[in-house]
Amino acid sequence: MDPGECSSQVKKALAAGLEIAKESAYAHYIPLHLAIALIEDQAGLLRQVISSAAGGEEAVQSVQRVLRQDLKKLPSQDPAPDDYPHSASLIKCFRRAQSYQKKQKDTHLAVDQLILGLLEDSQIANCFEKGGVSVGKVKFQVEKVHGGGQKFQALKAYGRDLVEDAGKLDPIIGRDEEIRKVIRILSFRTKSNPVVTGEPGVGKTAVVEGLAQRIVRRDVPSNLLDVRLIALDMGALVAGAKYRGEFEERLKSVLKEVEESQGKVILFIDEIHLVLRTWRTLKPMLSRGQLKCIGATTLEKYRKYVEKDAELERQFQQVDVAEPSVQDTISILRGLKEKYEGHHGVRIMDRALVVAAQLSARYITGRHLPDKAIDLVDEACANVKVQLDSQPEEIDALERKRIQLEVELHALEKEKDKASKARLVEVRNELDNLKDKLHPLKMKYQKEKERVDEIRRLKQKREELLFSLQEAERRYDLARVADIRYGALQEIETAIAKYEGNAAEGGFMLTEVVGPEQIAEVVSRWTGIPVTSLGQNEKERLLGLAERLHQRVVGQDTAVRAVADAVLRSRAGLGRPQQPTGSFLFLGPTGVGKTELAKALAQQLFDDENLLVRIDMSEYMEQHSVSRLIGAPPGYVGYEEGGQLTEAVRRRPYSVVLFDEVEKAHLSVFNTLLQMLDDGRLTDGHGRTVNFSNTVIIMTSNLGAEYLLAGLSGHSSMQAARDRVMQEVRKHFRPELLNRLDEIVVFDPLSHDQLRKVARLQMKDVAVRLAERGIALAVTDAASNLVLKEASDPVYGARPLRRWLETEVVTQLSHMLISGEIDENCTVFIDAAPGQNVLSYQVERNGGLVNPNTGLKSDILIQISRTAVKSEASEAVNKVGIEETDDDDEPMEEILEAGLEAGIIPFKEK
Repeated sequence: MDPGECSSQVKKALAAGLEIAKESAYAHYIPLHLAIALIEDQAGLLRQVISSAAGGEEAVQSVQRVLRQDLKKLPSQDPAPDDYPHSASLIKCFRRAQSYQKKQKDTHLAVDQLILGLLEDSQIANCFEKGGVSVGKVKFQVEKVHGGGQKFQALKAYGRDLVEDAGKLDPIIGRDEEIRKVIRILSFRTKSNPVVTGEPGVGKTAVVEGLAQRIVRRDVPSNLLDVRLIALDMGALVAGAKYRGEFEERLKSVLKEVEESQGKVILFIDEIHLVLRTWRTLKPMLSRGQLKCIGATTLEKYRKYVEKDAELERQFQQVDVAEPSVQDTISILRGLKEKYEGHHGVRIMDRALVVAAQLSARYITGRHLPDKAIDLVDEACANVKVQLDSQPEEIDALERKRIQLEVELHALEKEKDKASKARLVEVRNELDNLKDKLHPLKMKYQKEKERVDEIRRLKQKREELLFSLQEAERRYDLARVADIRYGALQEIETAIAKYEGNAAEGGFMLTEVVGPEQIAEVVSRWTGIPVTSLGQNEKERLLGLAERLHQRVVGQDTAVRAVADAVLRSRAGLGRPQQPTGSFLFLGPTGVGKTELAKALAQQLFDDENLLVRIDMSEYMEQHSVSRLIGAPPGYVGYEEGGQLTEAVRRRPYSVVLFDEVEKAHLSVFNTLLQMLDDGRLTDGHGRTVNFSNTVIIMTSNLGAEYLLAGLSGHSSMQAARDRVMQEVRKHFRPELLNRLDEIVVFDPLSHDQLRKVARLQMKDVAVRLAERGIALAVTDAASNLVLKEASDPVYGARPLRRWLETEVVTQLSHMLISGEIDENCTVFIDAAPGQNVLSYQVERNGGLVNPNTGLKSDILIQISRTAVKSEASEAVNKVGIEETDDDDEPMEEILEAGLEAGIIPFKEK
């Protein structure tokens, strides 16, 4: 039969019966399986009618016992079948049930009709007789029930009664004004149809759930006291609608039942714009006041589907739900705290709720409060729950070590030599010590695991009691309310406090506490923004950021310090919350390190210089090219693709954004950037707001470079040159752009000494590439001087050095590598004879950077003097062939001594 023609209770019973069929591993799905599923549903209709027909719960249990006994007698298949087809007897039961459905003119098959069909099956009837229950009396009770509690089949099939489920809903904190407004609109004589509008995640559905909870508490006007608030399931309405008009037919059956209720049913349609395409079906009832309907949709969909149709708009009264403030969100989280503690079995600190609201408001910009803060808390709780169900890291490490030693022990037991026997004794002693250490840890872990599991069980029990308390209050069962509130609930609270207060000796291995650190970890995972508390290593990295940037950027102290200080302010949490971390305009000649500083910053922040949002402004010389930055407007080609700038920052909000050669862009492009520099945000072509408050904005320009070069050559003072550069900048850029920048930094041309340092850095880069193949590179002072003489040019900065090294040195080394002159574990000596403008290359084998003890390679560039003898140099190179660490510590004293003995200096910039 078609599941779309069944009520939700019938679908649930069919699924439960199938699970019983799988447990029994019988070849077919038979009526016995379905009957057991129906009778084991504690709140089901079959238990109620048997109890009414036979006079008590004992009769129900008797029939249930007989049905289970018959189930045990069925033969089972091994292995279990993959599919469980309906038996012929079950199909007959369905047909009998459908005949009852047609007689009663119901649109959907109900549970009472299914029971009547089952009772006519001989096996089921025999089980009832064996259990001492008359089938005739049960049928009479079923038929008596039908027409009372079993009407409104379409509403049950396609909806959910929020008033019935009010105890399962999350508590609603705040939103009192919005709920009161909905109640006022529902009390209108005509057009009593509120539509709740707001951004996704602000709590539109929560307003309607709050109304349901007020109806349960009877905190509503008399006209709403006994109404049913039905949430229409649009997915169920559409599912299985195979033919045109079938969806409308289902909707009409729902509306018919609403009309028959005579005002006692209020429909709640979430995402109401989905049914507005067929709103002509709704219009007659809406205009006559026969349908009370609460809709919910976003502001965008309301404007698109409702406002443009004046006839439709006047049928609804808009209730706008604004995004709550951070303080209101904290109150909402505090109200939900117990629900999440009970679900996850953890304890949430109040400070964690405050941090969740604050960090989500600041860093998660694409979503709205309170939804994003609630999701933060939920994921942090789930992370702690997963950790509670896993072994602690300390025990896990010891277990892995134990397995490793046991494998080694079994291997050594087969060996007979003295060394293996000696090692065997060591391994046994080490294994015994490890087991002695592991055993008490496991005992402690087991004890703590039991404590945590008991706390989680008690909290889940507390959740069940709170639900039972709400149900008892709804039924005015005051005795039950007193028993729960002043008896069972207080006992559980005392037990939880006792278990949570039992401190373990030496501290807890497991913690069920969700704190601010766990919330910050989730934010970092979502956004890539490092908002976790600073560890000692990261503190040292941030404090030494300027020095680390200077390893790649020679000179330019002012620019390096300005960028480092901006990052420091941001990571300390004292940066301006609604503006970029820093915005800079770098000025100076080509090749002085403007772009290199941006790459170096990306390397330090993300450990990858390629994680840099680079916008080449020479591509934006036309006025219309601004659409490439933020995306094309609707209706234009490329609208779906988004903007190059906005999409990059939206996906990676913690980034360095480089606008290279900014003076080449059309001046109107800068109008778009004003909002980004001032408020830290941009609106793209889709209307989405992209947050730039965690980005470092760097613009580079060559304006006025000729004045700086003139100052370097001595034709004018450097201060006068800088002043003339600023004059050029003020002529080219508008004041409103310059006024929004944090700092305008003028890069000085590189001096001869600075170019020498750049040459060494770039030679080191060549040495790193060789070191990957186990080849050492040694460069004499004469060779360095020749490189500087041939390639340096203050007008073009450092770029000619790189080009010369690539075309001359790297090309020659590549020839030697391919021809086989050099290979792994070789040292290449680069020298230049006095008076000659040619580099010479000599190769010493067995002198590369492979440590014979560890097999590790090093990337240390060796700078040697011309006085060093070749063999001595090779020996010293071999001695310093160690792995270079990531930090910037100086080489060890013994390495220095080894190098100095042969007149060799391991190259390190101080």
